[in-house]
Amino acid sequence: MKTYKLIAFSLLFGSYSNAQTLADAMKKTENERFDLAGSDFKALIAKEPTRADYYFYYGENFCEHEDLDSANLIWKKGTEVDPLNPLNYIGLGKYQWFKGDTTAANVYLTKATTMTKNKNPEVMRQIATIFIRTPKMKKLDAAITLLENAIKLDPKNPETYLLLGDALQEKTPENGSPAIKNYNIALELNPKSPKGIVRTGKLYQRAANYELANQKYKDAQALDPTYAPAYRENAELNMKFNQSTRAIENWKKYLALNNNTEARYRYGTSLFSGKKYCEAIVELTTVQGQGFNNFYVERMLTYSYYECAEGDVKANYTKGLETSNKFFTMAPAEKVIASDYKYKGLLLSKNGSDSLAIIELEKAITADPEKASELYGDVAKLYMKAKKYPEVITYLEKKRNGNFTNLSAIEINDLGKSYYFGSKDYVLADSCYTNLNRRSPSYAPGYLWKARSCYKQDNKNEKWLAKDGYEKYLELITPEEAAAPANKASLMEASKYLGDYYVNSKEGKDHAKAKIYWEKVRTLDPADKQAAAFFASPAGK
Repeated sequence: MKTYKLIAFSLLFGSYSNAQTLADAMKKTENERFDLAGSDFKALIAKEPTRADYYFYYGENFCEHEDLDSANLIWKKGTEVDPLNPLNYIGLGKYQWFKGDTTAANVYLTKATTMTKNKNPEVMRQIATIFIRTPKMKKLDAAITLLENAIKLDPKNPETYLLLGDALQEKTPENGSPAIKNYNIALELNPKSPKGIVRTGKLYQRAANYELANQKYKDAQALDPTYAPAYRENAELNMKFNQSTRAIENWKKYLALNNNTEARYRYGTSLFSGKKYCEAIVELTTVQGQGFNNFYVERMLTYSYYECAEGDVKANYTKGLETSNKFFTMAPAEKVIASDYKYKGLLLSKNGSDSLAIIELEKAITADPEKASELYGDVAKLYMKAKKYPEVITYLEKKRNGNFTNLSAIEINDLGKSYYFGSKDYVLADSCYTNLNRRSPSYAPGYLWKARSCYKQDNKNEKWLAKDGYEKYLELITPEEAAAPANKASLMEASKYLGDYYVNSKEGKDHAKAKIYWEKVRTLDPADKQAAAFFASPAGK
């Protein structure tokens, strides 16, 4: 998830001393210590500039580092210094395959297999790796065939069994037994390698078996405390299962082995994935300060600034909108996703631009209609704030989709008020509050608004439909709420209605109860004329 960087030849092939062995350099790549591995490869090439396999594995180091363009540059140079070595043609084929041009890729891959007459197991392994790890257009059956043929030629190479296990796991993810079998063979051939154990741990992780996956990663760490991927995988496992403290412990161990900008970027990404948004901000802004930036960083910072509830939240919203704007200037159009528009909309709202926020949220809905339901409520909330009731009804009815369980209690309340004030459809408003009261039976305002909706349907009090709602409202409102000035009018409204009911209804006439309610009115407002009229009447004496 990083921007590809094409590095100049002067940097790729400078003069270096203290060259290590090829095995040393390759191990550093495996340990994700890409910068150190790069230095080793440069030194090896400086010492033996015509040895083609150095170029191939140097290119692999860039490829693992997600810098495919620089890898391709290295592989091209490898074919120039030794046109008879097949490995760098495989590298050129990998570049084309990963870019999606399988026709161009096959030209290079065929050249490599023809040169070796299909008898070189390393060529088979490397081509199989392409077919397994390509982000698109995998060829798992072809990879399995290549690896089985490589085993016939070189039955003692553990790497072949690891790759075969990978291919089998990709082919039948529901059945990890064939993969584990091959990983175990690899471990029998090389008991001191932690890679097979980590592979097994990833199988258990994919199966959501936290305990076994965690144990495998611990086993790999014990076997080789310098194998950094074991700590990274363990950290990501812990993040996935909400074990943030353990995750951070493993990340710190990983960073102790591999504390460079790329490693800290991975750490920041993991924090983000684990919803540790405030911590992610710290790491991601740190790597930006070290010169590392791409649109993924801006995306994660945008989301994190919105979600982080610590510190100066208002300042976070301001920074979040700034990073969102940067993201949209950096990201290719095809990489923009619905949530990018969503968070820009939410941040615009937090910064006081509700009308612009609605535009962005509606873009998010258009970008991903399948996930639109989770955005309908956000749009409706902004329209509710602007008292645009018809629009609130439109979006909340889309979200409701015929079932009130699709709405939150607040959304049901907003929908009810929108029907009440907007379309003046008091029957539908009543339906909303009936459902709200089932959902939140101790929420007093729900009964108040149900009573009001009922009264609008029966404003001549022929059926006294509002009685139950007003009674429940007065029963549920707490003394603290009743003492609040904001609730005075609604308390008087309910008390007057019930006082009137016990005076004038045929079925409920009860002057003693009427006095109770009219006394509530007089207590709330001693100058109320209706209360004075009641107590002056025969019913009130």
